Amino acid sequence: MDKKKLGERTSWFWKWFLNSQVVVALIIVLLLLLITLVFTKVSYLFEPIGQFFAIVGLPVVIAGILYYLMNPVVNFLERKGIKRSIGIVLLFIVVVALIAWGIVVIVPMIREQVGSLIKSMPGYFDTITDKANEIFKDRSFQPFQEHIESSLQKLLESLTEITQNVSRVTLQGLGSVVSTLATVVIALITAPIILFFLLKDGDKLAPYLLKFLPDKTREPTLRVLTEMNSQLASYIRGQLTVAFAVAVMFIIGFSIAGLNYAITLGILAGFLNLIPYLGSFLAMIPVIFIAIVTSPFMLVKVIIVFAIEQTIEGRIVSPLVLGNQLEIHPVTIMFVLLTAGKIFGISGVILGIPFYAVAKVVVIHIFEWYKRVSPLYDNEGEEKGPVDQ
Repeated sequence: MDKKKLGERTSWFWKWFLNSQVVVALIIVLLLLLITLVFTKVSYLFEPIGQFFAIVGLPVVIAGILYYLMNPVVNFLERKGIKRSIGIVLLFIVVVALIAWGIVVIVPMIREQVGSLIKSMPGYFDTITDKANEIFKDRSFQPFQEHIESSLQKLLESLTEITQNVSRVTLQGLGSVVSTLATVVIALITAPIILFFLLKDGDKLAPYLLKFLPDKTREPTLRVLTEMNSQLASYIRGQLTVAFAVAVMFIIGFSIAGLNYAITLGILAGFLNLIPYLGSFLAMIPVIFIAIVTSPFMLVKVIIVFAIEQTIEGRIVSPLVLGNQLEIHPVTIMFVLLTAGKIFGISGVILGIPFYAVAKVVVIHIFEWYKRVSPLYDNEGEEKGPVDQ
């Protein structure tokens, strides 16, 4: 009897403590936190690696984006009987010709419009100030006039302080500006070289990397890599296509409405549209500002253009190009944008969603593997077994 009771006690202790999934999970979390703490103490050892990726990262990102845009064209040319390397060279020639055309035709127009806008900004601010003063002098605003004037005074003081801080930081950061400019130049030189080899041998990269993995992990790893590649390709091609369509629609709409700086504002709207959900609304801030200064009728026309663009984009362009390929909830997208923007700035806002999509693929596959090996999901597996078959 004593042995039986000892066995029961031992089995109870083993079941609820030593063999507990919760305890094991907590131990794993604790070990991960300890490893993270150790890495923070020796982070200086990894600074050369960080500097290497800081230099290589930008050209790799540029080459990767262009790869997803140009690879379908190269594959199409290859199916038509053109050798892959020759097709890549022909595509490079076309892209260089388009860039040269843009530099000759579009860039001077943008430069002229931007210069005119900068010269007109003081007049715009004076007009806005005069209109605001007319509104505030109305009798209905008299009870709030002192509060409004004090708020405006504080706002001007804050803007002055911000301007002084920016000037000071700019003067102090000339070295970093030169360093950033050098990084951009290096990226523009090396990105085409990386892009050429990606287009030529990119399909061989995954099979080459899989050779270093055990046989049992090759198939699931290939499946994960394929899905990640599909998510990135769909997002990058879709977002850039939608951004281009938005820029064209805004340029046409603003030109028909007679708004000044239509080309510059349309291109800005297309670029900002790379930020999901927020881009078009951010692009409308300078547009509405200029429209208010121009005339009330111009403001009405600009709002009509924006409503038409949003309808076409939301009902036709985005569903046709993007669809529901990422399957990310809009609230999740907002959280990702806010978090990535806070941590990584504008690059985080632009690249946060595709990186989240890739991480989501990895997490889902890891969770599916855990469900297969964990006894916590035995009942679920038994229920879903006949359905999967």
